[in-house]
Amino acid sequence: MKERFFELFTLHGLSHLLEHAVLDSLKLLPFLFLSYLVMEFVEHRAKERTVGMISSCKGFAPAAGAALGLLPQCGFGAAVAGLYSGGLVTAGTLVAVFLSTGDEMLPVMISNSVPASAIGITLAVKFVAALLFGFALDFALKLLKKDRGHSTVEELCEHEGCNCHSRGVLRSALKHTFQVFLFIFVFNLVMGAAIEIVSEDFIAGFFSSVPWLAYPISSLVGLIPNCASSVLITSLALEGSISFGAMISGLLSGSGVGLLVLFKTNRSLKQNFGVLAYLIVVGIICGAFVDLLGLKI
Repeated sequence: MKERFFELFTLHGLSHLLEHAVLDSLKLLPFLFLSYLVMEFVEHRAKERTVGMISSCKGFAPAAGAALGLLPQCGFGAAVAGLYSGGLVTAGTLVAVFLSTGDEMLPVMISNSVPASAIGITLAVKFVAALLFGFALDFALKLLKKDRGHSTVEELCEHEGCNCHSRGVLRSALKHTFQVFLFIFVFNLVMGAAIEIVSEDFIAGFFSSVPWLAYPISSLVGLIPNCASSVLITSLALEGSISFGAMISGLLSGSGVGLLVLFKTNRSLKQNFGVLAYLIVVGIICGAFVDLLGLKI
């Protein structure tokens, strides 16, 4: 580990780290911009009509979120986190997207020639978990009368202190996008350095030393707001270092940079930590259940 630390601070190591941080962050730009463009348009032009439409159909939104989250990308979760912060989607929809999002899971499996049946089982497990637990969260919050109500982009702007309502829709969206993009870039830089220093072999050995903790550990690794976490967890499962259930635990709790955007844009820490805890618990439960059923890849 010491050698990897010193290698990181060579010219080659720093350029490699910077390249990955830039590329990982740039992938998110279209998603971030579109989500902020939608929120700004709603706030400036169609607030009442859009809020009414969302109220009438939000009960079905977790199903759409669970399906769209399966697409192999790491930006949709970030976009939905922004929409949640602006009051445009429910907590259940947000969680459904986070749970179904697999980031780089699918490309890693395909590049390793994983059978289509195994990929199908993995996607099906993630979809069903996202669907069930997304609807369950919305139902529980409604039952407990904990509906957060409709936050607005105006409140988000007030929280960010950007005074962007004096500008147009496009300029406001660009300003928010740049602020969040810069935040994500810095985090990706720091996280990339940490992942380079701590090798995959070290993590695999840690999993092997405490197999009964595989589900919670994998869930915690999955929370790392970087596409690298899904690559690591999927690779460890394909190598046989962790079980299929442990992989599911990490992939369910993982949401790419979605959690990072949520903590950056949503001012309620209680809600943010509630979502984080929910993802961990769901990941542990589903991972253990999958192994109990004897499912494998």
